[in-house]
Amino acid sequence: MPMRQAPLPANEADRLAALHNFQILDTPPDDAFDRITRVASRILKTPIAVVSLVDKERQWFKSRLGLDTEETPREVAFCAHAICEQDVMVVPDATEDRRFAENPLVTQDPKIRFYAGAPLQDDAGHNLGVLCVLDRTPRQIDDEQRAMLRDLASIVMDAMHLRRLAAIDPLTSLPNRRHFMELCEQEHRRAIRYHHQLSVALIDIDCFKQINDQYGHDAGDAVLKAMSHLSGQALREHDTVCRYGGEEFALLMPHATLDQAEIITDRLRGRVSADTVNIQGGQINFTISVGVTPFRVGAETIGDALKRADKALYDAKARGRDRVVAIEP
Repeated sequence: MPMRQAPLPANEADRLAALHNFQILDTPPDDAFDRITRVASRILKTPIAVVSLVDKERQWFKSRLGLDTEETPREVAFCAHAICEQDVMVVPDATEDRRFAENPLVTQDPKIRFYAGAPLQDDAGHNLGVLCVLDRTPRQIDDEQRAMLRDLASIVMDAMHLRRLAAIDPLTSLPNRRHFMELCEQEHRRAIRYHHQLSVALIDIDCFKQINDQYGHDAGDAVLKAMSHLSGQALREHDTVCRYGGEEFALLMPHATLDQAEIITDRLRGRVSADTVNIQGGQINFTISVGVTPFRVGAETIGDALKRADKALYDAKARGRDRVVAIEP
């Protein structure tokens, strides 16, 4: 009998958007999550425990104990079925379950027999993934063990929320510098896998100290917030901008050659220069300077590319500000 693929959840589009909003896919291992899988394994007495996040075409493991692989195709994932449930899904013996009897994870290594998974549900009710435990022998769990698995799944969601809060600049609601570097590493791995191009830019608000000195720090904060808002309007949906530090911002542009990145950043520059920030007692116009460069995928670190972008930014300010300077590697 052929393997049965899981149905898509009714809220699949919103579910995927919520998952991607956490910006956790393809991030490095994290002991906050590894501790949970270790506890789940000990409590449920299973050799395998996993925090699985179900993406569009794969399940990716944020934490895994007893498995070597980082991800599997979604079509073979037990967790793709579990995210369609509202409570713990238990498979006592996969060989006796019509959905999984012919699944390669059952017929081949790791030869799964038992599975129990609690959905990782966000505040809006989206099941983003599953905390699951697995065994190579058939078995059952009791009501108390089900309750423990639910509680541990809630702790996973708490860790995801805390991770997101720690990654966001509170003033601009943009990723902070640490998180931006993490996102760059994620995108670099995707660029290597799928052979696409990347470009990066550093952006500086011109004469920001003078804005603070003349109008006060509240006005400076308003300018920083405006910069965040205008970036959302002018950049592409899949570009990532962060508050890099002070009045400096960094920008990652996937699928962008240097020429394309120059067009993108100059569009942002023009949008900023045409905007007016309302403050108490008046208005402020501000401009930005930008240094942009392509990232040599697989041949340099993100730090190398940002140093080159910083040199281009310095040149933009030296040439009179309110401009974009592009530099080749």
